[in-house]
Amino acid sequence: MAETLFEELKRYVRFEVEDEQALRALHELARHEFPAISEVFYDRILQHEGARSALAGESQVGHLKVTLVAWMEQLLRGPWDEEYFLLRCRIGRMHVRIALPQHYMFGAMNTLRQELNRIIDQHYGQQPALLGSARMALGKILDLELAIMLHTYREDLLAQQARSERLSTFGQLVGSIGHELRNPLGVIETSLFILKGRPLATDERATKHLDRIGEQVVLANRIVTDLLDMIRDRPLKREPLRLDEVWKDALTSVPAPEGVSIQAEGLEGLPTLQGDPGQMRQVFVNLLENAVQAVGEKGVVALSASAGPDRVELVLEDTGPGVSDAIRRRMFEPLMTTKARGIGLGLPLVKRIIERHGGSIAYSPREGHGARFVVRLPSHPST
Repeated sequence: MAETLFEELKRYVRFEVEDEQALRALHELARHEFPAISEVFYDRILQHEGARSALAGESQVGHLKVTLVAWMEQLLRGPWDEEYFLLRCRIGRMHVRIALPQHYMFGAMNTLRQELNRIIDQHYGQQPALLGSARMALGKILDLELAIMLHTYREDLLAQQARSERLSTFGQLVGSIGHELRNPLGVIETSLFILKGRPLATDERATKHLDRIGEQVVLANRIVTDLLDMIRDRPLKREPLRLDEVWKDALTSVPAPEGVSIQAEGLEGLPTLQGDPGQMRQVFVNLLENAVQAVGEKGVVALSASAGPDRVELVLEDTGPGVSDAIRRRMFEPLMTTKARGIGLGLPLVKRIIERHGGSIAYSPREGHGARFVVRLPSHPST
């Protein structure tokens, strides 16, 4: 059986059973200090503007401190198997998503190295053999951590670059085709207007088909508009933005079956933001349409909103079937869709608009079943 990457890395740094034993012994000595170490760790990180910006300031640090304690638990307790490797890979991918420069990661790892070596010196200062083996084991596992994170960071960064190149080609093609399609659609609309004014329109069946043609022309025009919106940088209209008003406006454009309940709470208490109401309305419309279609004839679509010191958070949930793991990884890519009708532009356009407002959107499964989208927007305009 072929050697896995993690096995190769462990062999390269000579990570042996003796190292595992030394780390587990260190875990017993250090685990009570993990919360204090996490305080030191994030105090130092938040002193650096670049790292603080990537981590969205201090608003997430409370949660991240808890996560770091869990990370240290597994670091020293193991098991150091393929599941461990996959978990560490996810950390590298997260660094790509938040655009965290990797030199901050090296500095952060050095902080952990210093703090854990301090504990080793404190407990093994009079036992040279144990001190040496503990220091050696700690150095190996932290080097493995860095190697894994850098490997996955590089892989995901290359994948992002490949996606950017595909999007560039896609944009050139769409720009050309989109503008060319406007002309025949305009001719169809004009001819349809003329036909509706002729005696033919008194025929009930003819009228029905003329209406259907009109509906499809509207749909085709909307697809062309969405395609062009994906590739052009429409300037944002920076003006006072009340998300509760934008939400109410979006609701008028998304019909829902009688059995579907659409709820919202917390919007009225949000601060006034700076942004483009028209483009944010498109965000709500696209997310609402997806949610209503997902729940079918009966279910619940719920939006909850909250405000922090430097951002607002919107959580949209539905009681539909949710999204599979395979689709989840590509759901924000253009032309990716699971619908029988549709070309997969709704979520990519949502992501583009939110990011142009300085925010982010992420998907996470809803407890039980269903979908859950988390939108974060800055409370103050980005400069």
